[in-house]
Amino acid sequence: MEERTPGNVQITFRDLTPSDSAESVIRERIEELTRFAPKIMSCRVMVEAPHKRHQRGNRYHVRITIHVPGDQIVVAHQPTLHGVERRLAAGAHHKATELAAVDRDLYTAIHEAFDLARRRLQDWIRRTRGKVKTHDEPPHGRVIRLLEGEGYGFIAADDGREIYFHRNAVLGDAFGELDIGSRVSFSTETGDKGPQASTVRLLGKHH
Repeated sequence: MEERTPGNVQITFRDLTPSDSAESVIRERIEELTRFAPKIMSCRVMVEAPHKRHQRGNRYHVRITIHVPGDQIVVAHQPTLHGVERRLAAGAHHKATELAAVDRDLYTAIHEAFDLARRRLQDWIRRTRGKVKTHDEPPHGRVIRLLEGEGYGFIAADDGREIYFHRNAVLGDAFGELDIGSRVSFSTETGDKGPQASTVRLLGKHH
């Protein structure tokens, strides 16, 4: 498994050789989403090739996790054989798919997953527009423990909780800038051992 993590975008290839052209497609689709929904805080994409005996018709799984203020949108998608045939019959393609080594099923899975993610974002935008304009701020806290060699730490939230976080959750690749006492804002998700920070943002001194 290989991870490519620049800034607030994380792209992971599992059980398949990382593809520069596939990564280029993913980044372009992420840029489309951020133009459509500028409040996106981070985006994680996992592309996985299932076991060989499951490849016919469902060759690739694509999981997209998008963090937006106060919420996260998760898309776990695998294209059906019908979906692959429909896209090919329609002649839909991306410029990266013109390369000789392209795997059409892989690009179909990526595009269908991002199409679904866009629809989920549209639903989220409609919900947030329907609410009163006084938006809740994300929870705040301060760093109380850092294990730099292990790549994780803990936050004492202002509401009394103690929250675990991994270095990959720190936006802007700013894990190395954290100190004991650093003020941060964060969002949470459910991990293997309970709540953990899915995103951590280092706040300025005057927050």
